[in-house]
Amino acid sequence: MYKRNFLAELGVTRGEFLTTLLVVVNAFTWYLVAFQVLVHTLDTIGLTPYEITVIWTVHFSAIACAALVGATLPNKLISRDKFLSLWMFLGVVSSLVPMIIGACFTCWAVISFLWAVAFGLGMPSCMGYYADFTVIENRGRLGALIFFAINIGLFLLGTILMPLASLAEQLIVLTIWRGLGLASFLVLKPTKGHAKVRKKPSYMSILRRKPLLLYLIPWIMFSLVNSMTRPLFPANIVEMASLITFIIAALFTLVGGLLSDLIGRKPMVIFGFLILGVGYAVLGMFPGGIAYYVYAVVDGVAWGMLGVIFLMVVWGDFSENMPSEKYYAIGGLPYLLSIFLEILIAPYIKELIPPSATFSFASLFLFLAIMPLLYAPETLPEKKIREREFKKYIEKAKKIKEKYD
Repeated sequence: MYKRNFLAELGVTRGEFLTTLLVVVNAFTWYLVAFQVLVHTLDTIGLTPYEITVIWTVHFSAIACAALVGATLPNKLISRDKFLSLWMFLGVVSSLVPMIIGACFTCWAVISFLWAVAFGLGMPSCMGYYADFTVIENRGRLGALIFFAINIGLFLLGTILMPLASLAEQLIVLTIWRGLGLASFLVLKPTKGHAKVRKKPSYMSILRRKPLLLYLIPWIMFSLVNSMTRPLFPANIVEMASLITFIIAALFTLVGGLLSDLIGRKPMVIFGFLILGVGYAVLGMFPGGIAYYVYAVVDGVAWGMLGVIFLMVVWGDFSENMPSEKYYAIGGLPYLLSIFLEILIAPYIKELIPPSATFSFASLFLFLAIMPLLYAPETLPEKKIREREFKKYIEKAKKIKEKYD
């Protein structure tokens, strides 16, 4: 009974919830773990730094191009359900490819390209599927549940892969994992979809929307700051600090999603930037071991809130009553760019800029990133916030009345 009421409150049926959860979680966990396998393999097969840079350039360029193209593909010629099924099947096949080709530079360039396409091509439609099965006033909570499940899935899949020594065993696990996602989608997908059939907006028309840019610019600045600062952390504390951030972020994902539905997206984004800016300021003023762990906690709180809003929620809000695939394609690019830049600059940034100066500049940029947000509109309609507050007031009044009757 509680589960039915909870899902009804979120505006989804049990079938819609399970299908959306499995599609998104399976896709992101498969790619993120495959990405780690790719990182480890490239570090161990004796490639030159130039060859590794070329492979990563191919990989991230392919993801970006595939996402921008893939956002336009589902149409009258192919339904989104069929497109997603073919996309997940591509993920299954691509997981096996490294087992049948060699370990040379060209081979892994092809593999990195194939894995990039196997993720990027369907990512916008995957997120559009999630956005279409949610209503705007409950998108934060459902997005938080999915984002939390992604973290749990990463932990479980990583735990399974950790004892496996050979690449072949890891690839078999990835293949089975993606195959389970495909099978689940074919079995559980709702018979009636909510896919919006209106004409998709052009990328230029989306980027001309001033409210969207007021969120996109801070998100880009945050992504750039993140890529510049992460390589500066001392190697001896990176593992522990990352674990702390991972745990805190998973918990505050739920908090951020809930509060974004209760008080709005904009206050949570501003709070996330403020607390992260304070964390970088502490690192700049008091460099040392304990400051890194304090920052790890702050980073977890901020990432939990900003991650769920910028990766799961706000682009769906902007696309309300329109197909959302292109919105999510645009919104996902800054995060991909941050990972690519981190890989490129990691070997050099410590030598070029002192860590304390970088952290101070990072703090300044994050505070500056708040400026566009001050002029940005709230994407959660104020009417929905007032309706929820009124509903809570009525429920509270009923409880008081029952108490004294």
